[in-house]
Amino acid sequence: MPTSGKKIYFASDFHLGVPTYEASLKREKLIVRWLDEVSKDAEAIYLVGDIFDFWFEYKHAVPKGFVRLQGKIAELTDNGIEVHFFTGNHDMWMFGYHEKELGIKMHREPISFEAQGKKIYIGHGDGLGPGDHGYKFIKKVFANKFFQWCFARLHPNFGIGVADYFSRSSRAKAGDSDEKFLGEENEWLAIYAKEILEKEHYDYFIFGHRHLPIAMEVGEKSKYYNLGDWLKYYTYGVLENGAFHLKIYPGNERYKMKNE
Repeated sequence: MPTSGKKIYFASDFHLGVPTYEASLKREKLIVRWLDEVSKDAEAIYLVGDIFDFWFEYKHAVPKGFVRLQGKIAELTDNGIEVHFFTGNHDMWMFGYHEKELGIKMHREPISFEAQGKKIYIGHGDGLGPGDHGYKFIKKVFANKFFQWCFARLHPNFGIGVADYFSRSSRAKAGDSDEKFLGEENEWLAIYAKEILEKEHYDYFIFGHRHLPIAMEVGEKSKYYNLGDWLKYYTYGVLENGAFHLKIYPGNERYKMKNE
């Protein structure tokens, strides 16, 4: 349980590695600065998926780069701050390296927990809710142990290069579609939250994946939040004294929160 006076922080969709090495490095340094600042009063930090634009972990090799972020996370856990890491649709192929080296708690599916008197349901958000059957099928393929074993037979220079190309192509194809608010009746993660509420109450539903900061009521005493991203919005969430807020780093108002 959180210590009195401490806060819980949430962020997602850093997509480190794109669009260029230089831009990614600049963003990584900013993220590390944010982590350094919030560590002063953080009980726990939840990184809610797609932290890397692509990650595949071989038995004896991992993708190059991102050492500043990984070093900072190791420092946080060494100092007793819980860091929870959710796999996303871009970085689902993590097989133990970060748990062992960085001391994080890894989550591959949505989880629920209680903190500061509130019940929270949290996950990356991909593959949840109605529709998108094509992606849901592809996700099952990507999560299949046999297909993962087959991919691991490829030399890292080739395998990582090919996967990185398709990851970038997928993002280019999506364009700005992730930034369009679909309306209260069509936001699929809000629909998913309402379905969960039919079985059990939660105060807050927290997801990533949409790349659009959203705050929306989904029940009489329940709200759905989407954490946005660090490609455009630089938004994060904080739970303090039982109240959840979306904030912008470093604090300049560059957009209006959807439905808040």
